[in-house]
Amino acid sequence: MSVSALNLSTARWARGRAVIVTAIGTLFAGSLVSTPVLVAQSSEKAPTQSTGQSSTKPSTKSPTSKAGTSTKRAKGTKKSTKSSKKAKPSTATADTGKAPRKPTGALGPQAGDRHLAFKNTGSDLDSLWPPAMPAPLPGSILPSKRIIAFYGNPRSVRMGILGEFAPDEMLRKLDAEVAEWNRLDPKTPVQPALHLIAVVAAGDKGFDGKYRNRMDSTLIEKVYGWAKSRNAIMFLDVQVGLSTLQEELPRLERFLKRPDVHLGIDPEFSMKDGTRPGKKIGTYDAADINYASRYLAELVEKNKLPPKVLVIHRFTQRGVTNAKSIRLDPKVQIVMHMDGFGPPSLKRDSYYSYIKKEPVQFAGWKQFTKAKNDKPTTPRSEILRLWPVPLYIQVQ
Repeated sequence: MSVSALNLSTARWARGRAVIVTAIGTLFAGSLVSTPVLVAQSSEKAPTQSTGQSSTKPSTKSPTSKAGTSTKRAKGTKKSTKSSKKAKPSTATADTGKAPRKPTGALGPQAGDRHLAFKNTGSDLDSLWPPAMPAPLPGSILPSKRIIAFYGNPRSVRMGILGEFAPDEMLRKLDAEVAEWNRLDPKTPVQPALHLIAVVAAGDKGFDGKYRNRMDSTLIEKVYGWAKSRNAIMFLDVQVGLSTLQEELPRLERFLKRPDVHLGIDPEFSMKDGTRPGKKIGTYDAADINYASRYLAELVEKNKLPPKVLVIHRFTQRGVTNAKSIRLDPKVQIVMHMDGFGPPSLKRDSYYSYIKKEPVQFAGWKQFTKAKNDKPTTPRSEILRLWPVPLYIQVQ
């Protein structure tokens, strides 16, 4: 029996432009068909680059749409010569008691090798990394390895590389990506991963009014089998819509109890005020992230598992509130992942603004495979110049 489900592509704002929202259409006999549905105007103003306030995300009208829904775009700033101004010194020095240094670097498209997201370009934020954190327990993946994750859903060619190609071809591409990262940074061996969107934000309310679709266990087991064939780990990604983590995570527990299955959560589709996904960008508070972390930590404790990895997709600064209140637990390794698309300078602006500037534990980076989304794709060698150096790379 076929189940009708609209998976939408959400608000991915950039430079005050309109946001294109697409729907990833009906689910018939296990296949998703994408169709564009509406265009929404962004109501969020992009801060100026001179303050480093940028963010990233794409629209799913582009072929790379985010899990079940949106593609993300780096939310940039006004096009002007001001974008290459030197950034104001961060207030981070107030925490360290050190005299502020005048940055020698800059933000924006003219920054080039002097971009403040890179190490040793004069940003006092460099000293915030790595932040204080528990020592890694035996079996921890981070920081000794780098996770390279192929993201998407096999029922849609638009959600990401995981569903864009036939399984054998997709896995060959994963092998090649892993080999290239190992070549570039042999001191940090790669842990391959498949990142499946297991709960997909939807454009229609569904039987319970929660605007999300749950993937069946058959699909999850299929992707898990692909992961096992490459000694890869698997992430289950959750876009709650009008549901909650408290409602969704227990339904995935039988998979999360496995030692090689980890969790991703997406604030963009957490619609706390009852707005339909796609109308605006959602949010998670530190309290939500702490709940997910506690949930995983309890599974680790009860089932004697190695530490779990928890990935939070951060598309905008306001997508995660009260980040300083996120609590760390040695049983759960938290990755704050810079999510979005755009030219390299715009993505670096975002990385500086709400990854480097707001340390949690580990850092991640979104990489699109199509130049039309990343305009152009950021070279891997430049990603390795970022500080902190990302230890989770999501390929979409």
